[in-house]
Amino acid sequence: MTHAFLDLPPLSAARFASIEDRVARLLDTRQDVVITQGEALLPLEGAIRATAGPGTTALNVITGPYGQTFGNWLRDCGATVHDLAVPFHTAVTAERIREAFAEHPEIDFVSLVHAEAATGNTNPVAEIGEAVREQGALFYLDAVASVGAEPVLPDAWGVDLCVIGAQKAMGGPAGVSAVSVSERAWARMAANPRAPRRSYLSLLDWKERWIDGGRKTLLHAPAQLEMLALEACLERIETAGLQTVMTRHRRAALATRAGAAALGGGLEPYVYEERDAAPVATTLRVPTGVVASELVARALAGDPALPLAAGGGALAGEMIRVNHYGPDATADAVRASLDAVGAALAERGLSVDPRRAREAVDSTWQ
Repeated sequence: MTHAFLDLPPLSAARFASIEDRVARLLDTRQDVVITQGEALLPLEGAIRATAGPGTTALNVITGPYGQTFGNWLRDCGATVHDLAVPFHTAVTAERIREAFAEHPEIDFVSLVHAEAATGNTNPVAEIGEAVREQGALFYLDAVASVGAEPVLPDAWGVDLCVIGAQKAMGGPAGVSAVSVSERAWARMAANPRAPRRSYLSLLDWKERWIDGGRKTLLHAPAQLEMLALEACLERIETAGLQTVMTRHRRAALATRAGAAALGGGLEPYVYEERDAAPVATTLRVPTGVVASELVARALAGDPALPLAAGGGALAGEMIRVNHYGPDATADAVRASLDAVGAALAERGLSVDPRRAREAVDSTWQ
């Protein structure tokens, strides 16, 4: 098998372009799509540095840790940044966005995370996109966690820069990512003297040397195995049907919420409202006196492959995350995760009902 990988012929420009076209179909977009040769932080940072500068006034929406990161990048670019932070257990609304525009009518850039896997919430991008269009601002969206789990439609929603990664709901590789770029965004980059050029962060290099050249010559040797893995991932989604894949993720989220409620032991949904809950991952608040990271460590002791994690940073004490995405968007993965959490809670003397939890998962999945 090792020799087979080593003997692969080089990935051609034509095949690279065909994979980009499949990403465009996944997003139902007519915008240019650039597949970037690195994890999604590469196009996320590259897109901000290409389009933002000292003349930019940005509305940076914070519904989780990535929104905080984007604000840091924007400030580093010299942009004036107005943060709109909402509690991580909820979602932002189009009304809040419009209020920010009324308060700061000079805003010309909006950065938003669609679904925050780290906090388990998802934002109503279609409605927010309408508000951003009314403002005339450039719309930058991190859809890394949401793509494959819920609709991601940059053209319909007026998204100018839509970044995706394949490692979550798409069930693909982490080593490549992609961004769809509108004509407005390309124009903003071209007019920005601080936009990276002749740089690994540069989207303009891909525009000028790849897209404008008719996609005939690649800028550098592609990450071949990751590109082939992405191609296989896209084919798998196309074969199953995107709607089928999204439905599976939605069922996993609903089943996890229902199963956790039936399990008991003091577990509660971290994201209060079901409509604000992301289908890619479900976050749960542990009862008082229980440390989430310790509970997760005990739950994983029996099966380290379960899609369980504690919250990051300050959330490590209070939040459990069930990462039911990609191959783990199944009833079996949800049942096994809740069984393990229930056993860990029972060890601490808390009253749980794993049988009732399994029944709730099965009933909801159907």
